[in-house]
Amino acid sequence: MDSAKHAGDAAVAVSKAYGIETMFTLSGGHVFPLYDGAVHEDMRILDVRHEQSAVFAAEATARLTRRPGLAVLTAGPGITNGVSGVATAHFNGSPVVVLGGRAPRARWGSGALQEMDHPPLFETITKLAFTAGSAESIGQDVESAFRTAIAPHRGPVFLDFYMDDLFSPAPAHRVETLTPSPLEPDTDRLAEIARLIAEAERPVLVLGSDVWMERAEEAARDFAEEWRLPVIPNGQGRGLLPAGHDLLVTRARGTAFGQADLVIVAGAPLDFRLGYGWFGGKDGAPLAKVVHIADAPSQLATHVGTAASAAGDLSLTFWGLSAACATAKVDPGRYAPWLARLAETAAAAIAGDAPLLAAEADPIHPMRIYGELAKVLADDAVVIGDGGDFVSYAGKYVEPARPGCWLDPGPYGCLGTGLGYAIAARLARPSSQVVLLLGDGAAGFSLMDVDSLVRHRLPVVMICGNNGIWGLEKHPMQMLYGYDVAAELQPQCRYDQVVTALGGGGELVTSPDEIGPALQRAFDSGVPYLVNIATDPAIAYPRNTTGI
Repeated sequence: MDSAKHAGDAAVAVSKAYGIETMFTLSGGHVFPLYDGAVHEDMRILDVRHEQSAVFAAEATARLTRRPGLAVLTAGPGITNGVSGVATAHFNGSPVVVLGGRAPRARWGSGALQEMDHPPLFETITKLAFTAGSAESIGQDVESAFRTAIAPHRGPVFLDFYMDDLFSPAPAHRVETLTPSPLEPDTDRLAEIARLIAEAERPVLVLGSDVWMERAEEAARDFAEEWRLPVIPNGQGRGLLPAGHDLLVTRARGTAFGQADLVIVAGAPLDFRLGYGWFGGKDGAPLAKVVHIADAPSQLATHVGTAASAAGDLSLTFWGLSAACATAKVDPGRYAPWLARLAETAAAAIAGDAPLLAAEADPIHPMRIYGELAKVLADDAVVIGDGGDFVSYAGKYVEPARPGCWLDPGPYGCLGTGLGYAIAARLARPSSQVVLLLGDGAAGFSLMDVDSLVRHRLPVVMICGNNGIWGLEKHPMQMLYGYDVAAELQPQCRYDQVVTALGGGGELVTSPDEIGPALQRAFDSGVPYLVNIATDPAIAYPRNTTGI
């Protein structure tokens, strides 16, 4: 059409051109024209019970589909409720566009309902935060938002509209180019990295979330397999090499990072999850040389010295690096004993865990839950973690069989992502199992959105590790002070009854031999179902202080 009924039509038409299939929202009058536009464009509208869940669902959609996600938030508190979701998208590099309402231009400055200048709130956690210039420019402004969100390095964009502009007539906008041109890596830098690999005796390759988000999983796996590099995945890099792969040495992580002489980190920041980029130095080993590979120059580490770095499209980078390794005459036989040693260490760790994965302890050891879950998880299951100690066990013991099947909050560590992520996962993977792992603390942030799962007929299996405490806080406080405060929750709280009251199913499990049958009932139920498992509050996930 040459002209839109109102600017909401133009905004939604552009969104649809960028692959948006679902608008996540919580109803508000400031954004009614966007809903009307979605109806005209036959775009699904999925409404939730808290705006944070709308943004988390949009973010998970982006991370699972590798296309942009869209959240629509009404003015004022609707938008401020979404800030943590936008911050999470920022730290995860997720291409999310958040469209917001705004008090009318004609009343601006006179104290209209929910009048607030939103973009300044988002300036530090978005690639771009701005207000549409006019009704006529809204189509172009929305395109600018999407184009910015998907350009390397991906990330969230916030755009709000004056209410009277959004209700006004506006011209249709034709979208010309959807895909940004790939950034070519510097071949000299790739040659330097290849030289370091050729000289190494104990190399490790870390594959992070951006490898998945960049659709570089095939190139990364081919590179690792061709040059026989031991691999440790990070974030959504999990599953890039499937469970059981002979190069996957996740369970030898401490030895690998502590004794490596070269660590190549691709598609992940050198943050606390990777010891801030400091590797080696364990048991007399010297510090390792570090190579950082990113999808954009802005993502290369500046807080720690690196031996080499490269930025560019990650598929092109892995292909180019493989060619450079051939030129440098890299010999995998040089570090084959290192790979064998790591594989042996990983196998020993796995064998050592077997008793706890089948533990008959009462109260229940959290590891027993993961032992039972492994028996019923399909290869294409999407596993979502939202919690502290309980989900830390998942990070260690749930090894995805395929890429794109793991979601956690990422480095921002925001609790409450779970229900929004579960909503998105069920839409993105309609035929796969969707499993949400909840700590009992995290459950308190978003469990009301089970109502959204029920209303929209989205079956999800939820497993709550219920130890009745804030485990990440209670145990450290006890260690530091000999006491703890503000760390208690209600023991065996019936979160399952919350789910059944909202129209789903659930049950409380207090005995280890009940876990397996309860999980099977959950998967067979065809409804949102919460298995509420009482775990031992004395068990703390074993952590170190190095980040590695």
